[in-house]
Parts: sequence; C-alpha cells; structure tokens
Amino acid sequence: MKTFGGKVLFLDRSDINTDEIIPAKYLTEISKDALKPYLLEDLNLEGFVPERDISGKQVIITRSNFGCGSSREHAPWALEVNGINLVIAESFARIFRQNMFNCGMIAMEISGEILDSLFADFAGKETELNADLSKSEFTLRAGNSEKTVPFVLAEFDKALVETGGWVEYADSHY
Repeated sequence: MKTFGGKVLFLDRSDINTDEIIPAKYLTEISKDALKPYLLEDLNLEGFVPERDISGKQVIITRSNFGCGSSREHAPWALEVNGINLVIAESFARIFRQNMFNCGMIAMEISGEILDSLFADFAGKETELNADLSKSEFTLRAGNSEKTVPFVLAEFDKALVETGGWVEYADSHY
C-alpha cells in the first residue's frame, strides 16, 4: 500500500478545475509520465509558480470543489506522476473524487472550518503531513507547530486505497 503524506502544497482557492490540473491540450499524451511537466501549469493563483512550488510535494491542501470541470482520468494521473497521492479539500467534483480512489489515491474531505485553521496555522510554512489510515487521522507539522485532525473515509474508498485502486481491488475480489 502507498504511504500518504509528505510535504504539503497549499492552494488557497476553490473551484480548481481539471483543465487547470492538466490542460486539455496534453490529453493526447500516451503515457502518464508525459503529463508530469504540465501539472497545474494553467492554474491562476497569486504567487503560485508551478515549476517552483510543485517539486517535492506529496500532498495538496485546497478549498472546495476541487477537480470540477471535464471528467478525465488524466487529472489524477498528472497528480500521481508528480508524487501527489493525497488531496485534502472541503469538497470535490464527484467524478474527480471517484477517479482519485479508482487510482488508489485519496480525495479527503474535511470541514471548511478545519481548512481555515490549517491555512491560518500552516500555509506559507514548510509543512509535513502524515496520514494514518488505521487511526483515521492526519498530523501536520511545521517548525514547533503541530495539529492532528481526524478524518472519515467510506469503507469501500478505504478498500480501494488499501488495494491500490479499482483494477487491483477487482482482481482481488472478482
């Protein structure tokens, strides 16, 4: 099973759509790896520079409705090939959310109030996150600051993540 955690990229905006996650002009690429350099290249967010800000990050913390827009597997794939397999937001577009779990990745929903506190306490700092699926909690650390947050994953979503995604789950259950 993958580990879920690492350095955090804070994206303080709602409604980040799949065209911003991976622009449509790259959907003709024939491998996941070919998507890697284009992750979030069209994201318009003050102070955000993809070439500088994505490298070395494994987790995204953002606002609501992440992954809205066109439905495509390429969006989670572009995250995955960049080493990001956990996105935390208040909400996700339904198809994007399911595509994340189908790929063995986590689209974790937490309340807006908790997100506000995470942005206030950790955004702009070098922050590490460790998610513990067995305890259903994650811990953020930056300098001397630390915060542990509980989360809920549906049993089926957790099973998809634990087996590595839909294909692996189907292979082991059918």
